[in-house]
Amino acid sequence: MSHLHEDKHWPRAHAWLAGEHAYSTQGLLRVLGAPVTLGSITPSRCDLAPKAIRDALTRFSTFDVAHGYDVRDLLVEDLGDLPVSNSSVEDAQQPIEQALKGAIVSADAVVVLGGDNAITRPALRGLHSNLKQCGLLTLDAHLDLRTLEGELRNGNPVRALLADGLPGENIVQIGIQAFANSAAYFQIAEDAGIDIIPIEHVAEKGIEIIVERALHQLARRVEVIYVDLDLDVMDRAFAPATAGARPGGLTPLDIRRAAYLCGAHPKVRVMDLVEIDPTRDSNDMTAMAAGACLLSFASGLLGRLQ
Repeated sequence: MSHLHEDKHWPRAHAWLAGEHAYSTQGLLRVLGAPVTLGSITPSRCDLAPKAIRDALTRFSTFDVAHGYDVRDLLVEDLGDLPVSNSSVEDAQQPIEQALKGAIVSADAVVVLGGDNAITRPALRGLHSNLKQCGLLTLDAHLDLRTLEGELRNGNPVRALLADGLPGENIVQIGIQAFANSAAYFQIAEDAGIDIIPIEHVAEKGIEIIVERALHQLARRVEVIYVDLDLDVMDRAFAPATAGARPGGLTPLDIRRAAYLCGAHPKVRVMDLVEIDPTRDSNDMTAMAAGACLLSFASGLLGRLQ
């Protein structure tokens, strides 16, 4: 860090994640890396993303001006990365599920750093023993309902969770893009009772109204909520590190606001950040957007604990 200007009055977020907290803290947020990449439909190096997101925190302070919270007041524990970067998606399922089960114990919330979207299924399965009591909120350009024929991939975690017994009525998908999904898989979603909110509806109503409604809707049905934040929900101009982003997506501010609301909601226990290939990034743009979401989620969690 010698190349960065150091100022004792401007604490950096990477130091917070490394364990530098305020004298008195509250709550507990755990961070877990799950660098799965071998299930990607488009070959990628998403296994490099957890480090890239952590490194991006060197550019952020710990103070949320908009809400008046300093994340150093929140206890955080970085559990490091699971050794799954060379594992198949199938082989990574159990280690991720078991790690999440352990991480959630005594923690107010967990943020999982992917890895590609294939991590969502095992991480959600580790959240609660009864999938009928789990809600899934995705911010994603894609339905992730591709066929299960062949093998598990980053394009079918929601389909796999439906097969596992997660009710479609317990799923809300925000930011779905036109011409990025097929009619056949959209019909799967409709038949399952999944609530699909296209990007056009988000643009019309605003991200905060859409996310608040979705959280309220899920909270009436379930005990816990899992949030899957796929960075390709952003406009491609803001997400060069994602293979699946399309023009017309959300902005970094949109997803930061969404992450804050999710952190603030009492039933949200886990958020993942997925689909970043740092080798495709431009000026760390996508990794920094993910880092901002991690910090915004933490700020929301502080608000929850007040």
